[in-house]
Amino acid sequence: MSSNTPREHLADNEHLSVLGYEGEFDRSMSLWANFALGFTYLSPLVGVYSLFAVALSTGGPPSIWWIVIVACGQLLVSLVFGEVVSQYPIHGGIYPWARRLWGRRYAWMAAWVYIWAMIVTITSVAEFGAGFVASLFGIELTANSTLVISLGLLLLALLINFTGTKWLARIARLGLFAELIGVIGVGLYLLIFQRHHGFGVFFDTMGTAGDGSYVPVFLASAIAGLFLFYGFEACGDVAEEVSDPARRIPRAMMMTIVVGAVSALFSFAGYVLAAPNLEAIVAGEEGDPIPAILEASLGTVGAKIFLVIAVLAFISCVLSLQAAASRLLFSFARDGMIPGHRWLSKVTEGSRVPANALIVACTVPALICVLIWLNDGILVAVTSFAILGIYLAFQMVVLAALRQRFKGWRPAGPFSLGALGAVVNIVALAYGVFAMVLLAVPGSSGSFVSDYIVHIGLVVVLATGLLYLFIARPDRKSTAPQGDAVAVAEEIRTRTGQHRV
Repeated sequence: MSSNTPREHLADNEHLSVLGYEGEFDRSMSLWANFALGFTYLSPLVGVYSLFAVALSTGGPPSIWWIVIVACGQLLVSLVFGEVVSQYPIHGGIYPWARRLWGRRYAWMAAWVYIWAMIVTITSVAEFGAGFVASLFGIELTANSTLVISLGLLLLALLINFTGTKWLARIARLGLFAELIGVIGVGLYLLIFQRHHGFGVFFDTMGTAGDGSYVPVFLASAIAGLFLFYGFEACGDVAEEVSDPARRIPRAMMMTIVVGAVSALFSFAGYVLAAPNLEAIVAGEEGDPIPAILEASLGTVGAKIFLVIAVLAFISCVLSLQAAASRLLFSFARDGMIPGHRWLSKVTEGSRVPANALIVACTVPALICVLIWLNDGILVAVTSFAILGIYLAFQMVVLAALRQRFKGWRPAGPFSLGALGAVVNIVALAYGVFAMVLLAVPGSSGSFVSDYIVHIGLVVVLATGLLYLFIARPDRKSTAPQGDAVAVAEEIRTRTGQHRV
């Protein structure tokens, strides 16, 4: 029913009703808690620590500029996502966005790729976090200890997630605090008090190009940024647990990118300028240089304190990833689009969380941890696949949004780019294709499997998804709305009294 007095936007439950769903969750997550969830998923502390040595040995100190380049590109993607989630503030993020912008089968493939990418990412973070836990408690890092610690991190995150959204938000905020201390605080300290190099070093290739052009080398070092800036979409995965999500989630996603970029720059720059053996790191002679930099700069006690902060950040990161993956699985199951959908779509009475989906989001990564224990050589491969899979799923949403714009869609949520929407959408798509090309460049080891493992992984996931789609036809069993972006926008404008003028 049209209102005589125009409203800025619909009330949360009415908005959800327009989209065809009823509220099943507690809306106890604030803007800051939602931002903390996305930020701890993005986790610049984890990303910079994992990539620092590889980025420097590939492209030297100028590889830091990829943090700026990728942050700008992903900010454009977050603006597109912001318009979409503002109109569709429902659980699951990538899946419902793709479904409502395009259709059931398209959404199936986007979600299938994204689910596996998220599950593999949870595994990777737990595996990398095991090293920090082992260092903190003086445990020898072996295959067995890595497995036990990784499984422990997954189980701890599951138990916290079982308690409900409020505890998820609390731990996410704690993780945010730990991240900011670990990246901005430590980075500033290193920049101000422990600098061994001038800022001009960030324009010094330090011989990484050899006698040839630096351009191919610089492009190869893009991982310094490409492996960092995702996770902001997790803000939308929990939309039905956020108060006023149509306005708050777009802001939380953009805050995640901006604060993440500033944090990563401080952290990366601090490590570079404080490195007493920078030439050795660039030459590839130091495989894990950050512990030595921290101990030389902070002392033994300071380095231990940093380890405590890092472990908190890893726990929060696993927690956020698990929560986001479970909401995606729930959203997928609620529409009857996945095997075991009735079981996966159940919400617990007390804590109001999708407990069964959480169990899956813990169990499958745990099984992959066991596979890595049996063959630790697959860790890098599965991590690389996860990043390319996430970028592909992102761009499927960006492409679907652009398609709807060509069909006349004008986003009707309270967050809108107006006339700039189409331009931002096109540039975001161009950036995403460019990023995927960089991620898909094969290695140069001479081994086909090693050089093309990312492509092999993606082909396997796409092939199995297509086979299930066309054999089981889950799209035929689902009656939830699809491809209704224009119609929903008109309905929202009618209800708010802000129809086309």
